[in-house]
Amino acid sequence: KSLPQEGVSGADGEGDLADGLADASKTVTILYTSDTGHGEECGKAIARQCRNGGFANSSVRCCTLDSFDVGALGSEPLVIFCVATAGKGEFPGNGRSFWEKLNARSKELEGALGTTKYAMFGLGDSHYWGKGTEDSRINFAKPARELDEVLEKLGAQRLIPTGYGDDQDVDQYHTGFGEWKDQLYSRLGVDKAAAGAAEDDGPVKSDEVIKIESRQLRGSLKAALDDVTTGQVPFQDTKTIKTHGSYQQDDRDLREERQKLGIENAFSYMIRVRLPAGYCTAEQWLAMDDTCGKYANGTLKITTRQTWQLHGVVKRDVKATFRAINRACMDTVAACGDVCRNVMCTTNPSVCSRKLMDEIVQHTYAIHDHCLPRSGAYHEIFLMHGDEMAEKTQILGSTPLEEEPVYGMTYLPRKYKIAVAIPPCNDVDVFAHCCGFIAIIKDNKLLGFNVTVGGGLGFTHNNQKTHPRLADVVGFCEPKDAKYVGEAVMAVSRDFGDRTNRKHARVKYTVEDYGAQFYREQVEKILGKKLEEARPYKFESRGDLYGWYKTEDNLWHCGCLVPIGRVKESCRIGLAKIAEELKGGGAFRMTCNQQVLIADIPEAKKAKVQALLNEYKIAHTPETTVSGMRRNMMACVALPTCPLAFAEAERYLPTLVGRLEVVLERCGLRERDIVIRMTGCPNSCGRPSMAEIGFIGKAPGTYNMYLGGDFLGHRLNTLFAESVTEDQIIAQLTPLFSRYSKEREKSEAFGDFVVRAGIVKPMTHGRFWWTMPEV
Repeated sequence: KSLPQEGVSGADGEGDLADGLADASKTVTILYTSDTGHGEECGKAIARQCRNGGFANSSVRCCTLDSFDVGALGSEPLVIFCVATAGKGEFPGNGRSFWEKLNARSKELEGALGTTKYAMFGLGDSHYWGKGTEDSRINFAKPARELDEVLEKLGAQRLIPTGYGDDQDVDQYHTGFGEWKDQLYSRLGVDKAAAGAAEDDGPVKSDEVIKIESRQLRGSLKAALDDVTTGQVPFQDTKTIKTHGSYQQDDRDLREERQKLGIENAFSYMIRVRLPAGYCTAEQWLAMDDTCGKYANGTLKITTRQTWQLHGVVKRDVKATFRAINRACMDTVAACGDVCRNVMCTTNPSVCSRKLMDEIVQHTYAIHDHCLPRSGAYHEIFLMHGDEMAEKTQILGSTPLEEEPVYGMTYLPRKYKIAVAIPPCNDVDVFAHCCGFIAIIKDNKLLGFNVTVGGGLGFTHNNQKTHPRLADVVGFCEPKDAKYVGEAVMAVSRDFGDRTNRKHARVKYTVEDYGAQFYREQVEKILGKKLEEARPYKFESRGDLYGWYKTEDNLWHCGCLVPIGRVKESCRIGLAKIAEELKGGGAFRMTCNQQVLIADIPEAKKAKVQALLNEYKIAHTPETTVSGMRRNMMACVALPTCPLAFAEAERYLPTLVGRLEVVLERCGLRERDIVIRMTGCPNSCGRPSMAEIGFIGKAPGTYNMYLGGDFLGHRLNTLFAESVTEDQIIAQLTPLFSRYSKEREKSEAFGDFVVRAGIVKPMTHGRFWWTMPEV
């Protein structure tokens, strides 16, 4: 998309530009700014084309806006800008300082840019604040348009018309960039060159290429993590390290300050533990408590996938952290990346006998272990160290690459998630996952599992080709076949999943494209046998156990509330003391709702554990858990460490819930269970689209609000209000709570009420996510 030429018209204008091209061809500076990397991709693509087209490597500079000296603009013959949009028409983090300095020095620079030619490409989303709205019109590519206007006022000359990439186009920003760059390359005389110079600023390779070139997940990680001159690893290794259970992040709260100081971002690593069914011993809890204090930020994060994350691990401590986890007989293999992730399982001990619970947990372990990658890269990179390991390293390094019988050399198109639910409890949100197993129990015997395929909640704002989807029940398998069914569902995704577009690569889109019946047939081909027809089942709850429960083996279990799953301060101290008390027999289970179950407590130690819960004020009773909404709140980490977050989630949701509790108290609803969830972006790690009240971040302090998910996890919610702030949220929910308190039917959940009352229409299928029904 290109706007009409501004400030350049007719032969005279083109002649003036042509006169300057001789100078411009000597050197080119490409400046980009973006939070998502799209502006960087565009900038680096231009740099490669220029180098291949005859520009000397030393004459092509490509860097972020903030790393460029504003005062040097006047000495640059040609500057090309690739400017993305953040928040509500704001400059991204690595361009904000440049913009502030440019405005501050505008009088000084006035008339000093007469010999500078420039070209501008802006990236944005024309529907981000609603289709056809004034906010969307004003804020579309606003940073690029404002920078373009200032440069023109300062006397710089536009080389070609400003171009725009719109996420609403069929190929998102690529459509507009393709049209604009053709004009640019032609004007620069590099349009005949083949793209992809050997020496450039690091081409942004596709994930598929990176996986193939990684030598089965090795990459250059081993050496990169030993490089202490920088806190980050090369781009390709940021992809590879995910499969080993870690993400490279940086503290976004510190970005601006550090950029002003001219130092790199405050990089650190999130490390996620592999913990099938969320189970660990008391000794393992203590090991993780010690590790988070020694290497991380002093907290443990219980995730929505029933495991721990460590945050704030700096690069020099990454290998030591992995080794500490390994010494506790745990690892992080396949906790992230395009592989089978941590397999979840119901934690509530009241749903079945202890014997059955242990049996189903063992099947959970079997499913997970069967789908693990077989590469030895994890041990080579993180665990083999010191002189005593040199020989082993050398031997393994000289052997042929091991086989990946399930994954192959390219692994999966996208991540693969499995959950095991034990009716009547759906605490795992079984329909939200790529593959699910619903335990079918009769007469205290496990008959097998109903199999679900095609769930997934992530999408992209205003990209109508993406949407959340709940899984279909496709059949029933015997317990012994569960791990093979899990592999078969994964293999169909491996073979039929979309490897050309990661936004369309999840299992849910394969099921949506080919149909659930086709998917079932492919699974049966791989299994070599037919799935049986699904058996009847019924879910009655989705929350966690709070308080004490005794199983038939005379052991006690206590469910505790850990707000948003962040184990810190007195809660961390108290749980560590409880773990000390339970060494030699006790255990912990993380829940899928970010809480913790203290398990296997002998009668003789129950009083001591209760005393510690009281002493450290660890919430576990109706009184101490405050409200039904607080017991059912869930949020992703979001800011400051998640690079994808548009808004707060973990740090903000408790505050919002606190304000809503005042309203609920006034309406007599304080103890009413209401599922409320929030994520900082539409990737939906906190499963907000299955909440009765869901919030998905759009910009700092601004969220889309969704209502009408059912309490048991059978129905997605529906968009109720776009781009709302805290005060607007309170104002809109207050009358709804008042109506709910007066008009609800017996045992009617809030999500069902807003649908029955016509406040929102029910979301009958994920493919209708973008249909905004008028009520």
